[in-house]
Amino acid sequence: MMKLKYTILYVEHVARSIDFYEKAFGLKCAMLHESGDYAELDTGATTLAFSSSALMQQLGKDPAKPDAKRPVFEIAFETEDVSKSLQQAIDNGAVLVQDIRDEPWGQTTSYVSDLNGFLIEICSPVRPL
Repeated sequence: MMKLKYTILYVEHVARSIDFYEKAFGLKCAMLHESGDYAELDTGATTLAFSSSALMQQLGKDPAKPDAKRPVFEIAFETEDVSKSLQQAIDNGAVLVQDIRDEPWGQTTSYVSDLNGFLIEICSPVRPL
C-alpha cells in the first residue's frame, strides 16, 4: 500500500514562504536545508515542503508559476474556527479569493492565495447534515 508522504511547492524564496506559512497558518518549520533551497513544515502525517524554482531548474525541471485564479490544485487546512483562521491568514499577507461560505455538504469553506499564488482552502471538518 502507498501513502501520500509529501507535497512540494516550487517557490522563488523558500525561507520567505516558510515564514509566511508559520505566520499565516500557525505552522512550524520542521527542517530548512542549509542551502536555503528546500524546507519542510510540520503538518502532521503528510509533509508540506518547499523547493526553490532554481533548484528544480538545476534538476532539469521547469516549474510553472502558480495562479490562484487558474489553479491546478489546492492545499486545504482544516480548522474548527474558519473565521479566525481566515482572518489570521489575511492579516499575515494571504489574499482573499473566496469569503466564508457554508457548503451544502456540511462544511464551511474559504479560500486565499499565498504569497506565491498557490490556492489555499481554509475549511471546517465536514459535518453530518
